Amino acid sequence: MDWCRYRFRSAWDVAAAPAAVYRVLERPDEYPSWWPQVREVRRTGDTTGTLRFRSALPYDLYVTAHATRQDPHAGVLEVAMYGDLEGWVRWTIRENGAGGTHLLFEEDVIVNKPLMRRLAVPCRPLFRANHALMMREGRRGLRSRLNGCGDGGGNDGGNGV
Repeated sequence: MDWCRYRFRSAWDVAAAPAAVYRVLERPDEYPSWWPQVREVRRTGDTTGTLRFRSALPYDLYVTAHATRQDPHAGVLEVAMYGDLEGWVRWTIRENGAGGTHLLFEEDVIVNKPLMRRLAVPCRPLFRANHALMMREGRRGLRSRLNGCGDGGGNDGGNGV
């Protein structure tokens, strides 16, 4: 087992149309306004940027991200990441049959941050709990964002990061 590799899956249901959810998720530069643990997003190109994350534990994670798939018709957003985390993240957005949206968040990463690598075995449960907290807050923030902007805002395109 590679103690520095993490695979996460989170499923969320939100009371908004899939197109509205996609429009919010395709704009990662706006994530810090609704997802507290996404502390900073800086666009560096049309489909690239740098991000800083921090949840409950006292450390920041920095990554460079590059959009590898943006497909509104299939409801898929996928990003490759490098830096403190190396791997990929994918959102899959589907209608849930109740007039809302079912989201699947998947992440497969290797931790490169030296401190986390040194503490990989004893702190793995803590790191997983920290991620779970981040995801709960993300779900809460997304629901709030969608409620606050009706249909999720206009469709002027995202930056792909």
